Order: sequence, then structure tokens, then C-alpha cells
Amino acid sequence: MRGVRVALAAIALLAWGTAASETVYKCEAGGRTIYQQTPCAKNQRQRTIQLQDAAPAASRPAPASMPSPAQDAAVAPPPSSPPAPPPTLFGCIRATDGKSYTSPDGQPPPYMAPLGVLGAVSQPLADTYGSRGAAIASAPELNRGKGNAAAVATSNYVWVQDQCRPLTPAEACGVLRDEAEANQRSIRNAFKSERSPLEAKDAQLREQLKGCG
Repeated sequence: MRGVRVALAAIALLAWGTAASETVYKCEAGGRTIYQQTPCAKNQRQRTIQLQDAAPAASRPAPASMPSPAQDAAVAPPPSSPPAPPPTLFGCIRATDGKSYTSPDGQPPPYMAPLGVLGAVSQPLADTYGSRGAAIASAPELNRGKGNAAAVATSNYVWVQDQCRPLTPAEACGVLRDEAEANQRSIRNAFKSERSPLEAKDAQLREQLKGCG
């Protein structure tokens, strides 16, 4: 029994020390059994044993490593982008009557206005343009080639342009909210066939209001 244990121990040692070898030779002579890596002598009875080849430690696959924080950041979905700020709007004052309105670019085109509308003539407009001695002839007279057309173009009309300034984000958001509420009322009061452009405008206003919080 002790000889069997010694033989098994010898096989284990050979297998451990010969990780790259697959064959072990069992040599028997004179009642003795020897295990070795080389073939037996001629006067010994030989038997070969095939051992499972153990892969060297260097060739064994490395255990899967845990992803580093940098790798986690690389595969993580990008954070959602913040909503766009409200569009830039301009508050404008009409030169003829002083009424306010909003403009998307703040560059309204110039236009001609009568001097009386601008307050350049002290007397009432009815007296200025409607009396017998008025500086401007009536439209039928101009069509018939009568009247002082040069006076209408140069003396009584002038080029004017509305004044505009950029609105603050808070002011722009207030304008957009008022416009959205007015458009909602129009949708509620409109016929079904008339709602398509109003609903398109409503979607546009909702998108612009996302930047207002």
C-alpha cells in the first residue's frame, strides 16, 4: 500500500514539474517501479502514461477585469442637453402713434408718414388736409394731373422708422406666454377647418417656451 502511495506521489510530482510534457514512462525491473520522463532502459519493462498538459501560467487567460470609471463614462449615455434659451425678441415703438409691438430682428423697414400724424403741424388734420387751402390735393385731382404732387412727396410726407431695443430673457418669455395664451383662445374659438395653422403656431410657441422654465 505504501508503494502505491509513493507511485501516485511520483506521478503527481512529475505532472507538476513537467507542465509542458504529456508522456511519463513507467519502468519496471527487479520488482521496482520507476516513473521518469525518458524512455526506460533495455532491461526494464516500459509502459507509457499520457498526462493532461497543464497550460503555463503565462498562457492562461486573465480573469475578466472590472471596467474602470473611465470606461464606465465612455459607455454611459451622454446627458440630455439643456433646453435652448428663449429666442431673442425686440420691443419696438411705432413712430406714428407710439404703440408697442415685438419684432424678431429689431430692424423694421422705414416708411413714409404724413407730417400731421407726427405732430409737425399744430392745427387739426381735418383743417390741414381737408380745407380749401390745404397743402395736399385730393386723390381724384392727382389722378387728373392736377394738384401739387411734389408738395405731397416732399413737404407733407417724411421717412420714419420705428425704434427697437432687445428684450431681456424675462421680457421675451412674458411676450411668448401672452402670445401662446392668445393663440390658445383663437384655437378654442376657431372652426375645425381653421385650426391647422393655429395648432402649428401653438407647437412652435411651446417649443420656444421650453427655455423659459
